[in-house]
Amino acid sequence: MELYEPPACEHRIYIVDDDDSFRGSLTRLLSTAGMSPVPCRSVGDYLLVDHPDCPSCIVLDMLMPGPSGLELLASLAHQRNAPPVIFVTAFNDIPATVQAMKAGAMDSLTKPLDMERLLQSLRDAISRDARRRTERRELEQLQSRYSELTDCERDIYIGVVHGKLNKQMALKLGICERSIKSHRSNVMRKMRVSSVAGLVKTAKQLEMLSGISDARTLRQ
Repeated sequence: MELYEPPACEHRIYIVDDDDSFRGSLTRLLSTAGMSPVPCRSVGDYLLVDHPDCPSCIVLDMLMPGPSGLELLASLAHQRNAPPVIFVTAFNDIPATVQAMKAGAMDSLTKPLDMERLLQSLRDAISRDARRRTERRELEQLQSRYSELTDCERDIYIGVVHGKLNKQMALKLGICERSIKSHRSNVMRKMRVSSVAGLVKTAKQLEMLSGISDARTLRQ
C-alpha cells in the first residue's frame, strides 16, 4: 500500500486499481485538480486504509487479482453508508458493465479514460454522497428527539400528524384537554418544530428510519 497522506478531510476518492502506472498517474491528476485521492493497490488495501467520516467515492477497477471490483461492489451493497462507485476497466466488457450498473455502480468507464467525463462523474459522486450523509445525520437527530418523547407524548405526536383534534385525543387517552395541550406543547418543543406542518414533515422522515408507525397510535 502506498504511503500517501491526502489533505484535510473535505472528501476522499479511493483509487482501487492494481495497475501501478494508472493508479499513480490518476492520483497525480486528481491532486492537481484539487481533489483528495487515496491510492489502493487492491481490494484488501482499500478495506485496511483509513476511512474518515467525509464525502467519498471509489474509482474501482473491475478485474484485479484477489477479490475483484465486482466482489467489492457486492459487499458494499450490504453497507448502509457505502460510497458511490465508478467502475473502470481496460476491456469493453458489456455484460460485466451491465452487471456492475445493476449492482449499484454510479458510472462505468473504459480505459484510456475520458478525463473530463471522469472528473464530472467524481464531482457528481461526491455531491451525492455529501447529500446522503446530510440526510442521514438529520434522520439520526430526529430519531434521537423522538426517543425522548414519553409514551403519552408519542401517542399525541401520532394523533396530531394524523389530524386528530385535542378533544378526540383526550377521549381516546382518558385525560383532559388541558393535559393534551400541555403534552402537545412538549412534543413540539422536543421535536424542535413550531407548526403542525413541521411535525408532519418529521413524521414522514422518521417512518423511513424508526418504524414510527409501529408505536401506539390514535389513528383509529
